[in-house]
Parts: sequence; structure tokens; C-alpha cells
Amino acid sequence: MSGKFCLDLTKEELEIWCKENGIQSYRAGQIHKWLSSGVTDTKDMNNVPAAVRAKLEESFIFGSFKVRQKLVSEIDGTTKFVYELHDGNIIETVVMRYKTGLSVCISSQAGCKMGCTFCASAKLGFGRSLSSGEMFAQVAVSQKEMGERIRSVVVMGIGEPFDNFDAVMGFVKLANDPNGLNLGARHITISTCGLVPMIDRFTDLDLQVNLSVSLHAATDELRKQLMPIARKYGLNELMDACRRYITKTNRRLTFEYSLFANVNDSEKDAETLVRLLGKGLWHVNLIAANEFPGSDYHTSPKHRVRRFQEILESGGINATLRREMGTDIMAACGQLRRGMETKDK
Repeated sequence: MSGKFCLDLTKEELEIWCKENGIQSYRAGQIHKWLSSGVTDTKDMNNVPAAVRAKLEESFIFGSFKVRQKLVSEIDGTTKFVYELHDGNIIETVVMRYKTGLSVCISSQAGCKMGCTFCASAKLGFGRSLSSGEMFAQVAVSQKEMGERIRSVVVMGIGEPFDNFDAVMGFVKLANDPNGLNLGARHITISTCGLVPMIDRFTDLDLQVNLSVSLHAATDELRKQLMPIARKYGLNELMDACRRYITKTNRRLTFEYSLFANVNDSEKDAETLVRLLGKGLWHVNLIAANEFPGSDYHTSPKHRVRRFQEILESGGINATLRREMGTDIMAACGQLRRGMETKDK
């Protein structure tokens, strides 16, 4: 068995594998169709001969992407899947239902190195980065489990996508494949905490994929307290990279801003954010941050959230309040965890 996960394979790679193993070329299309539909166990490939399935299992990792837990919110129907990878690492994936259809929030790493103080994912350490296929599997397997097509993907679950840049771009290619998910680039959003060199690298690719930047503070001093990455890349450097992105791509950029009670949710914080951003081809997505066990941060009161939004809008900045979903199953922004420490409670 190679170290390659089955859903990492493109149709072209399967065609090469078939040729190398003396297997009829049309089998590649059959296998690829199964993989694209979220099948990760060869026994489900009922139109593929047993001998070919056995050879596949010898060559690649199969039967490893297991649903360890499935939680459904009683509030809004949001579904959280806890997946176990072939090496025992655990990740979480969230499927949300909107008027436009299903959207899935996928993880790019098992754990996270960024150490943001308000995020549950940072509390349990870093396992490893995911492969392109393991990201693809979160979409394909979740779609299979839900029995309904997923319309959009946000890469903002566990991990920092731009810390796993090449694999994330590989995932975009897999998701775009018209013979697979056939998911348009404009239906994919990638979120970063602000890795400036990777923002520039992403900009140079000039993709139709949406970009979201986690801001959470309007001063370097506060941002360094919340996000260690800010010690390496200050706000001026980050904003310059964001402007370069907009100038080259002419695409709107989203700033994510989680509001924490008495930390970054005051009128002064809002006014400072207005001065930092000014007018541009961007909007601010305000998040009424959710608490999790062991967190030092608390949810900002609704009246402070509304007032924060009013100040931004009066300053000419488009601001929306994200509807937080799945809070009762720890599926909201910043609540995803790498471990299964609460599984049996």
C-alpha cells in the first residue's frame, strides 16, 4: 500500500494506474465515479471486479475515512461529522442548511499551529496537515451521508488552510473537476488568519475562489493578544497584502471579526476598525463569538453587537452579522475540536 489516500486520486492518475497494472482503461472512470460519490471502501464498488478492487487496496489507502460521530442540532438542523483518518487522527466537519442549499465547513488540518487564544482547535495541539483527498472526502462523504448535493464549501474548520497551501489548492482542483463534484470555484471560500506570503501566492494564482481573512482586532496590540500570527505579520503588512489581492483580482474580500465581551466589542473598537479599513472592495462579517468549555472569552451581548455593526455601517463599511449555527452541538465558529474527549459524556 502506498501512502496515498484513495480520494487523492484524479481520473488521470487512475487511468495511468490502470495502464500500469494491465487493467482496462474504462475501469478508471468507474472507480473515479465511486470515489467522487464519497465511497472510500472498495466493497461498495459493485461494478468493479474483485481482482481490481483487491489491487486498489494494495496500491492505495481505502476504508479509512470513518464516521466516528454524527451530531444533529435540535436548533437548526446543522450536522457535525467527526471523522477518523487512517492514522487515528480526528477531524470535524460541519454541514449547514441555508435557503440556497447545503454548505459544508471543512478542516484543512488535524489540529492547528496558529494558537489563536479564542479557538477550541488550538487547545489540543497539532496532529498533521490533511491531503487534498482528505479535504475532498469531507465534502463527498458528508454529501453521501446527507443524501443531498452540497452547494458550497468553506475551508475554515480546524487548521489554517494557508499553512497547508499546496494541498488546499489540490483540493480546489479536485472539487472543480466536472467529472467529480463539479463545484464551481466561486462556491468555495478559503479563510486565513493572515499568512501574508501565502495571501500573495494565492493572489498570483488569480482564482475565482473567495478569500476570507480573520481580523478580530483593529490594533496590533490587541490582535497580538488574540492571534500569535500578528506578532509576525502586523496589520499594516496584512492590509497591504489584502489591497494587492483586490487590485489584482478585482474580487471582494471578507474580513471575519469575532466579537468577545469586553475584549474587542466596544464602540471605540468599532471606530478604530473603521479608520483601519476605510472604504474598499471588502465587507466585514461580524461573528457573535461562541463560548466553549475552558475558554476565557464570553459572547458579546446582542446590543453591543448591533451597536458595533451600526458604527461600521455609518462609517461606510458593509457589515453583516453571521448567523451562528449548530451552537448546541459545538459546531459554531471557533468551537471545532480535534479530540474526542467529550464523546462519551
